[in-house]
Amino acid sequence: MVDWDRVGELRSKGWDWDEIAEDPKVGFHPDASAGEPGRALRALYHRQRSRRDRHPSASDSTPAKKAVITERRWTPIRLLYLFVPFVGFWALLAYLIPSPIGLLLPAIPWLGLATAVLAIVLIYLLLRADKRWTKVYRTTLIGGIALGIVFAGMVGLVATLAFGCPALPPASSLSSGGGGWASGPLPKWQTNGVAVTYFYGATWCPYCSASSWAVWKALTAFGSVSGAQGGYSYTGNHEPYPGTPEMILANAGLTSNHATFQVSEYVYGSDGIFPTTSNCYQSAYVTAYSGGSIPFVVVGGQYVHAGSSVVDPASLATWNQAANGWSTVYGSVSNETGSPWTSAVETPACWMIAYMAKAAGLSNANSLNLKQSTILTVNGYMNQI
Repeated sequence: MVDWDRVGELRSKGWDWDEIAEDPKVGFHPDASAGEPGRALRALYHRQRSRRDRHPSASDSTPAKKAVITERRWTPIRLLYLFVPFVGFWALLAYLIPSPIGLLLPAIPWLGLATAVLAIVLIYLLLRADKRWTKVYRTTLIGGIALGIVFAGMVGLVATLAFGCPALPPASSLSSGGGGWASGPLPKWQTNGVAVTYFYGATWCPYCSASSWAVWKALTAFGSVSGAQGGYSYTGNHEPYPGTPEMILANAGLTSNHATFQVSEYVYGSDGIFPTTSNCYQSAYVTAYSGGSIPFVVVGGQYVHAGSSVVDPASLATWNQAANGWSTVYGSVSNETGSPWTSAVETPACWMIAYMAKAAGLSNANSLNLKQSTILTVNGYMNQI
């Protein structure tokens, strides 16, 4: 006679079926034709359990049997043993490969935050539980890891095959360069073989407004810019540097043999709203490297400027909307002379031009639409990249 209480007790301790079948206290003696003892005992156990479920009796409420039944149900602890590694490995892979895996949900902050919350809840429940680690829990944990890896891989595969999203390394792999720019093992971002310059910002943002002058000047160095217009940043009291002069680039186009321009710029009156992206490359770079801030600029896919303003809006405060200073800044930057150019825009614009020239495969800036003195500055910066 098999001691099912003993079987239940050993199962709750994580014993496998072969070990249980060999335990003399279990009292299992299989027929010679039954094959492997462990497999035969497991089959008999499930038949016994099925009969018990159809015809429950008072004996089924023994502690050992209740423990096995409870352990195999999807209790909160078992669910968390599944979801913590599932979300955790998804977060890890989304951090290591922010595009394409992190596009659906970025590792920072969303997947990382979800992993932390689920782990805290699991720890709390384990501290209150009698059993914290069994074979069932171990199997569930392994299943969660496998599901996390498979699901993250499917997200990345769909994003790559269906939308052509680039594979990007984590932001921590980038190294800092001159002018506040960073570079790393990044793929080229080109359209018809021409390097893309991408600007992500909003007209209400004074940091974007100030930076727009360097972006606009860099574009004009490589060709003819159309569709740009003048304006000022938001003038509300809660924004720093209200009324910063700007070049609105939302509808700007560039005609050039060496560069092409893409832009995501929010131009409506509501302050605090970020722009939306229009293709997978834009979404990938913004998700991976913008850090959730604006302005954000990418040159050729290989150089990014994030986490700080390209041009300091404080340096343009003298020519804000209250001073009606837009035309002064425009004339100074266009002619590469005067205080707005020399004190605010020249250095960041020259750095951006140098990176654009590198992305275009130029050896120097001699052929660009710039004054000779500016060309010399750009060439010096190119030698440092």
